[in-house]
Amino acid sequence: MAENDETKQQTGADVQAGESGAATTAIPVEPAGESTIAQRSSLPMRRASTMPDLSRFDDSQQDSEAGGTAPSAAATAEQADPEPAGDSAGARAEPSSPAADGPATDPAPTDPAKDPANDPAPDTAALSARPAEEEVKRRAAERDEAFTGKPVMARVFQVMIAVFFPIMLLAAAIRAVTSPLFLWVEYHRPGFPADSFGFSTDDRMTYGSYTVDYILNWASPRYLGELVNSDGDQLFLDSEVGHMLDVKVVLVISFAVALAMLVFTIAACWYLARTYPGGVRRGLFSGALATLILMIALTVTAVLGWQTFFTQVHALFFADGTWTFRADDTLIRLFPAQFWMDAAITVAALVLIVTVVTLVLTWPTKGRRDRSRLAGEAAQQRRLDSLAL
Repeated sequence: MAENDETKQQTGADVQAGESGAATTAIPVEPAGESTIAQRSSLPMRRASTMPDLSRFDDSQQDSEAGGTAPSAAATAEQADPEPAGDSAGARAEPSSPAADGPATDPAPTDPAKDPANDPAPDTAALSARPAEEEVKRRAAERDEAFTGKPVMARVFQVMIAVFFPIMLLAAAIRAVTSPLFLWVEYHRPGFPADSFGFSTDDRMTYGSYTVDYILNWASPRYLGELVNSDGDQLFLDSEVGHMLDVKVVLVISFAVALAMLVFTIAACWYLARTYPGGVRRGLFSGALATLILMIALTVTAVLGWQTFFTQVHALFFADGTWTFRADDTLIRLFPAQFWMDAAITVAALVLIVTVVTLVLTWPTKGRRDRSRLAGEAAQQRRLDSLAL
């Protein structure tokens, strides 16, 4: 009986294999009555490379619901395992590496943005070549020169001082001439020509002082227009009053400009004394040298042709026909040609004296250059110390 049962079981297995259409290896069946223990195959299991495709199963199921035939077990097996049906279980089981013996896990997803291959602008700083040694030295020298060189503002202030110096000095000399003191000295000096129309020295001093005061004060033209002589006649003609008004405007503007230049020059000297030692001396020396050259040129021109020089100066500041008068007019009697020659000589002498003194005091001797250099180095060191803090 046991043999018959075994034969039946074997035959049933063969029939089931034939129905499924798949050739499988016969599995021996333990005799009845004996305890069987399920043993796991010693062959390693092959990890599925892909998930099973269930789309076919869904389509077949929809076909069966529509009236078609249900998929067989063999078709289902083929969908689950696309390996050829003729292969045996031993052939399907492939040896795996030791790493595949553990649980199958998917690799950790990587961020595409962090992938160096996907970086649109990779960092190439490390690939940049170092400049040549000569280029490095040149750049270092330029940095040192820019730091230790003369500041731009110092250069500008020195140039401005040199330009303003002759203008300020000339305005100061003219202001010294337009004063009652110069009138007194001029009228009382030996050799000054007397008035041939009757003005005494006292009359000249009185009327001349009115004229100088009008130039320097803020009075209206009536200050001169209403003056009368001893006979009760108007002292100055309207044309003379108009010319003195023009002189007043020119001098006031010139003195105001010179005063503004003086204020700026003082501020520039203060700045240079604090930031660039020796800058004040260089600016004044350049200005004095330029003034000396200018005054020599003007003096030579005036000596060679005084009348031409006098005419050109008046034509530069006044309109034609407004500054010419007759010999018996009050302005000519108070201020003859000799007066203007003496005034020009006085202005030139004052300018030359101050210029020479300035040149002597600012001449670039070796000792002065050394002191300026040492003071500049000390100032630079202080700047470096302040930056280090």
